[in-house]
Amino acid sequence: MFSLNPGQLTFSDLRELLNKKTTLKLNDACHSAIHASEKLIISLIQKNKPVYGINTGFGALAHSRISAQDLNQLQHNLILSHAAGTGEYLNDDIVRLILALKINSLARGYSGVSMKTIDALIRLYNKKIYPCIPCQGSVGASGDLAPLAYLSALLIGQGQARHHDKIISAEKALEIAELKPLGLGPKEGLALLNGTQVSTAIAIDAWFKIETTFHNAIITGALSVDAMRASHTPFDERIHAIRGQAGQIEVARLFRLLLKGSEIPQAHRDCDKVQDPYSLRCQPQVMGACLSHLLYTQSILLAEANGVTDNPLIFSEEEEVLSGGNFHAEPIALAADALAVCIAEIASLSERRIALMIDPHFSQLPAFLVNNPGINSGFMIAQVTAAALVSENKSLAHPASVDNIPTSLGQEDHVSMATYAARRLLSMTENAAAVIGIELLAACQALDLIRPLKTSASLEKVYELVREKVSYYEHDRFFSDDIAQAKAIVQSGELLVDADYSNFFK
Repeated sequence: MFSLNPGQLTFSDLRELLNKKTTLKLNDACHSAIHASEKLIISLIQKNKPVYGINTGFGALAHSRISAQDLNQLQHNLILSHAAGTGEYLNDDIVRLILALKINSLARGYSGVSMKTIDALIRLYNKKIYPCIPCQGSVGASGDLAPLAYLSALLIGQGQARHHDKIISAEKALEIAELKPLGLGPKEGLALLNGTQVSTAIAIDAWFKIETTFHNAIITGALSVDAMRASHTPFDERIHAIRGQAGQIEVARLFRLLLKGSEIPQAHRDCDKVQDPYSLRCQPQVMGACLSHLLYTQSILLAEANGVTDNPLIFSEEEEVLSGGNFHAEPIALAADALAVCIAEIASLSERRIALMIDPHFSQLPAFLVNNPGINSGFMIAQVTAAALVSENKSLAHPASVDNIPTSLGQEDHVSMATYAARRLLSMTENAAAVIGIELLAACQALDLIRPLKTSASLEKVYELVREKVSYYEHDRFFSDDIAQAKAIVQSGELLVDADYSNFFK
């Protein structure tokens, strides 16, 4: 049972709501605010005052007055007309989080919806009934209108849902939830459709995946440092202290922790190499900058997850209804763009280390990390794959937020593109996980080639975990399976526990 206090979610709560099939219970203390905002809406209708979205049309049709007898039909039609998305359905984890975020927002009592409608959303969440929401169709301006229309449509008996991995009709979904199709009150359809919950949920899901990718890139990067017999000096605490960048200082500390006790530096202390390439020695600087942006975007996403982002907003204590623009998802768009640049850089740095390892002029190891190069191609095409994925990520990292296509006859003349900005992060993290997986294989292969030298105890554990699943590359074999295994290790987070590195993000 998860007790939801509206507007007070922590990032740990978001992780739980995203990854665990929890049961929600709304804190009773929020009921009075919900009832008060609904009561104010009813009062305004009785006074026949024009209020946007309650007794007027929407968007470019805002100047059209709606008669009292058509108010419920207005909300019903809004949902049907706005369910105009396309593309693959969002996965159940993301939809579950969307439901939780929508409940969290509405239950703060600024949206004018009834307790009955919020209870219906909670029942869908608790019965594990996830509306089928197409991933495309939102420009992140007046909220995530099209995607949220699919979530809302289920409540009125329209559309489809997934339940235990099977797609079922809205009628069957409501039957399982022990609900009847809702007749929406004034403002309820608009409150359900307005909001940034879809782009926010996707971005949060991506953030957690990027967090795992970041962890693994640090560990794999440290493994590559020793596999290439690179200097540990660039991680010296004094270097980073005098620059004063907090992310850089922390990443350098992690490298020292991971490399502590390695016997490799001592074995090549008298070599004539002066400096290592930047992809090795500048890891604290690059990864530290990424860490700083991860932590910054975390704060933006948490604020949005707890925010009220529909329109108009109901301030029952002052008996006012204010029309603003909280539905504009620019904070999410800019945060997602920053995350895209981070994940592109993390993968780019990793690919450069792969390139160094397969190059005998730098690594002083057999070409492409395989014995008898020529008859064996070794890691040749694995590095090509990494290069292809990094290049793809570079294209995907183009900022989505700088794009703008006005909609609704120019009423919505600036849009954020936040939903796409968040959604492309999922593809980018998939690509990055594969690149880091290839580096992980290459680093373990290089370690084998410099035996009997041993790295640190922490990194030897990482090596052993990999070798439990992927054997030494003695000669050419079907490489795809190795890469798939390594990518799965990266995405699973297994390395984090073995490296005693799982609690870095608080």
